[in-house]
Amino acid sequence: MQIKTIAVLTTVTLFNSAFATDLNHQGQFYAKLNVNGQLADEGQDNFTEIRSNNSWIGVKGDVALENDIQVVYRLEWKVDITGEKGVDNLTERPQYVGLRGGFGELTLGRNFTALWMAQGKIDLYNHYEGDIAAIWKGENRLSDLATYTSPVFGGFYGVVSYQAEKSADGEDALSAGIFYGDAELKKAEIFAALAQDIDVAGFDVTRASFQYKLGNGKLGLMLQRQEPAEGGESRSGGLVSYSHRWGDWELRAQAQSMEDDRSYNLGMDYRLGKQTKVYVWGANIEQQDNPDRRYLALGVEHKLSVAF
Repeated sequence: MQIKTIAVLTTVTLFNSAFATDLNHQGQFYAKLNVNGQLADEGQDNFTEIRSNNSWIGVKGDVALENDIQVVYRLEWKVDITGEKGVDNLTERPQYVGLRGGFGELTLGRNFTALWMAQGKIDLYNHYEGDIAAIWKGENRLSDLATYTSPVFGGFYGVVSYQAEKSADGEDALSAGIFYGDAELKKAEIFAALAQDIDVAGFDVTRASFQYKLGNGKLGLMLQRQEPAEGGESRSGGLVSYSHRWGDWELRAQAQSMEDDRSYNLGMDYRLGKQTKVYVWGANIEQQDNPDRRYLALGVEHKLSVAF
């Protein structure tokens, strides 16, 4: 059913784009394809594999209503380009509908938590082997979620994510944060956030984030404290990342810790155009309770979007 839905969605989107260009745009169809070949060492013999990373397909937009209110929507699926035959290669990503106006924005559906949003663009290896989720908790995208984003006041705004209990004997969860600037660093040279998860996926997590634009470079810092919601040992760690652009080249370096666990990433991107790049990166992940893991990857990424 998912494949049929996307096929129909794509056809309608392209039809609208081709034959209704004189109408006001109400959204866009978009896709991102990211695949790499990599050499992996996960504690036993080395092996090679082809990996689909942060590849997705979706449609999103907003439509003006009366009284300066807009309906906002997003339907997005992760696509495993290298999935085995006979295995469903589509999984749900953010999918929601809501309203936006002078009161802020309220959406209902499946979405990232406020704490996840607090990472901004500081995690330079999101969805790769060196994703911060390798040793940190808090990288959650939840269903049955109501998300409220406040209006911006002096560059500051708040986000609250509430997950419903789902059943009479279920448990709810809360994630909230206060933000400054924008994650893309387009409106300001600083992005900062402080967020808290309360009993989200079984953990209480506090995260503080800061990113600063330095000419053609971006320096990012994050601190995190996490502990099981039902009680247990709390753990703390930090992350520092730095990226720098030289024309079509971009260097990306990142180091992360959680007590004695460590993760290191180093890579380079080369842009072949606005929508396409090739990249190479290496990752080293050291955890007390798991064998050390090492990866070396070479891949390509392509983006596309069609307004309708």
